[in-house]
Amino acid sequence: MNRIDLANLRRDYAGEPLSKASVDRDPFVQFGKWLNEALDAEITDANAMTVATVNRECRPSARIVLLKGYDKRGFVFFTNYESEKARNLAANPETVLSFFWPQLQRQIMIYGAAGKTSREESESYFKSRPYDSQIAAWASAQSSVIESRAALEKKFAEMRERLGEDVPLPPFWGGFRVVPDRFEFWQGRASRLHDRIVYRLSDGDWNIERLSP
Repeated sequence: MNRIDLANLRRDYAGEPLSKASVDRDPFVQFGKWLNEALDAEITDANAMTVATVNRECRPSARIVLLKGYDKRGFVFFTNYESEKARNLAANPETVLSFFWPQLQRQIMIYGAAGKTSREESESYFKSRPYDSQIAAWASAQSSVIESRAALEKKFAEMRERLGEDVPLPPFWGGFRVVPDRFEFWQGRASRLHDRIVYRLSDGDWNIERLSP
């Protein structure tokens, strides 16, 4: 069925060593270092991350979203609060964020609990979005079934006409901040002996350990 033999589709890795001694004691600083290196390498959508959630029936789902900010308080993304991901997070705030930069042979996973950002923070970001993106937030009932593409484009045109140039923040739209309690930094290495360094939060301190690949 496949033109490519997937079982034999592979490559070796040759990343730089990653060790407990070489990483920063602060996982936020280590994250910033790797993110900056991904940006310097001009990786397309270097801030793209997988957000995994679980619904009330314990059924998992995952999707790609863009990281829009981070600091010691956590990692922020924005979405429709009526979307599947938002409904899942309302039922179970535990989530994991996963960044993958194949050009650098690196992956980062960040575990934690998500909570809504303040209305002021959501509004500040919303106002920074391009005009059509603001309109799209109003036009799309994210994750709901729609009749057709044409119906969506009609709704978009109607919202442009209705809202004008000064688009307010929708009451159903805003940010989530993931407050981490675990980070894992993965560096691809030769012979599949990859380096995995994990930070775990315990009594306010970050404990650093190496995991077997």
